[in-house]
Amino acid sequence: MNEPVIAAFRANGGRVPGRKHPVILLTTIGARTGLPRVTPLNFSLDGGRLVVIASSGGSARHPDWYRNLLTDPVVTIEHGAETFRARASTAAEPERTRLFDEQAALMPFFDGYRKRVKAREIPVVVFDRLD
Repeated sequence: MNEPVIAAFRANGGRVPGRKHPVILLTTIGARTGLPRVTPLNFSLDGGRLVVIASSGGSARHPDWYRNLLTDPVVTIEHGAETFRARASTAAEPERTRLFDEQAALMPFFDGYRKRVKAREIPVVVFDRLD
């Protein structure tokens, strides 16, 4: 399902034609398999940090990529035409709410996910560049 988005991103210098919001490609290492997993994700910026909401489209469970980075927080990010390593961390309150609100203001569908998901708190992940 993600393969066409990944291919379009890489073929167009980090842009996905037809997408309204910016996308990064996040590569995590599978927690069970040890294999690299690439996931396209919407993001926002907070200063020099990339911010991603682990909404899983409003699902009741955390996305696989989030569970993977809990096991190994060092990830690879493709942002535009640039590729770099980063360390992921889950934002704690009150930063989590601030970052969620800021991203939801840019991408209102995240507010819908927040209202729909009752079984879990949707994590907000911050990526700090390592290289």
